[in-house]
Amino acid sequence: MTREKGGFWVNLSAAVFYPASYAVGRPRYEGREHLPADGGALVVANHISYLDPMFTALWTYSARRVPRFLAKASLWKVPFFGRVLRGSEQIPVYRDSADAQQSLRDGVTALQQGKVVVIYPEGTISRDPAGWPMHSRTGAARLALSSQVPVIPLVHWGTREVYDHYNKRFRPLPRTTITLRAGAPLDLSAYRDRPIDAALLREVTDLMMARCRELLAEVRGEQAPTEFYRRGADQ
Repeated sequence: MTREKGGFWVNLSAAVFYPASYAVGRPRYEGREHLPADGGALVVANHISYLDPMFTALWTYSARRVPRFLAKASLWKVPFFGRVLRGSEQIPVYRDSADAQQSLRDGVTALQQGKVVVIYPEGTISRDPAGWPMHSRTGAARLALSSQVPVIPLVHWGTREVYDHYNKRFRPLPRTTITLRAGAPLDLSAYRDRPIDAALLREVTDLMMARCRELLAEVRGEQAPTEFYRRGADQ
């Protein structure tokens, strides 16, 4: 199987991320067989640490695909990092602005062009004290329903043990096992012929994140909660 070509910036990022990932943990990548070898695919993942994107990228890259993340547009303003994002064809998300819908259109275009698009539906690191997925935004559902590509659920566990942003804790030693596990593509056939409205988007979003929650329960060996954590107005 040949590797999808990513270009200079993708290869440079991989050269940096691989040693960095082993410096902060013991990565374990599972379920890569669920990611198609070619063609568009939408990866829907939970989010528990700012380290997640590095490991998501490597999980995808180690499956010989190139990830395109939907990430907040402010990152494009960071010196050098913004250049990497542009050079590797990542997709800026303009929240609460007139350009907000452009992000989704760019995501759909990338999927139609046969690319792998990665999105964290929670929109930020989970506020759930136990690290379970939160009540999520519906953009991922709109992407899934606006394209005819496989939707792959993916979960991370262990990254928050290394870097817990909310508690201001960075603990790379002793090295923690960091597990990424993907499940089989979601069956959304029952939803694709329905008019896309707020109710449908919420239903599909909750289906996606419920599957992520199930996968996370398997990785953790714990019983998952039955409800999604909701952020307060001050969060």
